[in-house]
Order: sequence, then structure tokens, then C-alpha cells
Amino acid sequence: MRFGAYLKAAFTNRWNLLTLFGALGFALLSGRFDVFGPLVLAGELGYLGLLGTHPKFQRYVEAQAAKATRDQGTESAEQALQRVMNALPDNLVQRFKTLRSQCLELRQIALALKDPSQARAPATTENPLEEMQLAGLDRLLWIYLRLLFTQDSLERFLQKTSEEQIRRDITKLEVQLKSVPASPEDPQRQKIRKALEDNLETSKTRLANVQKARDNHQLVQLEIDRLENKIRSLSELAINRQEPDFISAQVDQVVTSMVQTERTMNELQFATGLEVAEEAVPELLQRETIQVKQ
Repeated sequence: MRFGAYLKAAFTNRWNLLTLFGALGFALLSGRFDVFGPLVLAGELGYLGLLGTHPKFQRYVEAQAAKATRDQGTESAEQALQRVMNALPDNLVQRFKTLRSQCLELRQIALALKDPSQARAPATTENPLEEMQLAGLDRLLWIYLRLLFTQDSLERFLQKTSEEQIRRDITKLEVQLKSVPASPEDPQRQKIRKALEDNLETSKTRLANVQKARDNHQLVQLEIDRLENKIRSLSELAINRQEPDFISAQVDQVVTSMVQTERTMNELQFATGLEVAEEAVPELLQRETIQVKQ
């Protein structure tokens, strides 16, 4: 994010505007605006420079920008969420809900450690840093849910596609092709050979796709286990380390590490049919319930 965005956020903050206009009003009413006016403006510039370069304020601005982006894509993200939840088999829905529940329970414990009065309070927050952590965890849970959906889609794809049958077809076509020698003098044989060659190439492409799907299925299973473990670890950090900046940094690191995983899922749209904008992330931790098929 550009530095100008941080300065704009600092300037348009309502408390800054109230203070600035109040100070300028005082300068005008004092009759010595030529003296007090420049002092007010100098103080404003100093304030903007100090706040605009402060790391915590910058993270707050980034969190608000991310929230605005998410709000713009809420409808499509919610539709994608509902589609995924309706398509997943019960065992995978339960796996997701178990992980989400653990995140909520551990976060509630973390809130209680910070403030015992929050031990039974709803899991809501006005803290911008904590809001940023929630946005990061929402993204990780959404990646996790899409991984489950991708795994299920690949399994159904592999169940409907017989690798053994494709190999038999390739062998049969290779035998047929050998029985039809190339003969430039015979146009009919040339057409037959071309049809066999094209069919053979198509079968080899199908075999390569099945093998790639099988490899990707194994990769997705490993990524599901890895991300599940990462999310649990992040939730436990919220209990063991009362450092919002550290936890936010850890969430960011895990999100960054999942970039290649998201690319892989995008490449597997032929199997899943799920196309979601990169920044479209549904709210998963804060929502009270997640609707699923009956």
C-alpha cells in the first residue's frame, strides 16, 4: 500500500479533523491567525508524518482496506461458500466444523486470558489488530475449505475415470496404427491413419490428465493436513503468546506460504468448477452459523 494512503487515512480520521478544524477556528477567533495558523498547520503535518509512518497504524489501515475489499465481494463469496458446503459430503463438512470450532474455543480462551470479564462474552472485537488476525484466519479457513472441496472433486473425477481403460485404449490404438502403414498413394488409408493418430494423441492426453489429477489429489491431501496443523498452531499461539503483532505476523506468514496452494487450486478448476476472486473471502469465524444442505 502506498504511503499516501496512510497519510489520507490519518488526515480523514474524524478525531483529527475535529481537532484540526477546532484549532483553526481558535486561531481565527483569536485575531492572530498569522501567528497561530502556521503553528496549527505545522502541528498537523507533524502529526500526519508521525501517525502515517507508525507500523501499527499502517496495519490498521491495511486491515480496513482488506475488510472493504471483502465487503465488496461478499455476495459472490457467500454464494461460493454455500455451494461448497452443499456439495461436500458430511464427513468433510464435520472436519471443517471441528477445526473452526477449535479456533473459536481457543480464541475465546485467549480473550479470557487478556480480560477475565470476556470469559463468557461473545467472540466479537473492536480491536483493529485482532480484526486483522480474524481476517487472516478467515482466509486460511477458506483455503482449507476449498482444499476439502478440491479433494472431493478430484476423488469423484478419479472414480469416474479409469486409468486402466485408457491404457488399454492406447495399446489397442498403437496396434491398429501399426497395421495401417503410411501410404501417400492411398488417400483413404491416410485418412484412417490420421484418425487413429489423433485418437491416440487424445488418449495420451487423457492419461496425462488422470496422472496429474492423481498427483494433485495426493498433494491436496498433504496440504489439508499441513494447513489444519498450521491453523491449530496459530490458535494455540493466541493463548501462549499475548502479542498481537507477533500473532498477526505468523498469520501473514502462513497466508503467504499458501500462495502456491491457491494457484494449484485455480489450475484444478477443470475438476472443481469453482472460480472465486482472490480477495473474495467469506466471513467464517464471526458468523453465528454456517448453513449446509439438509
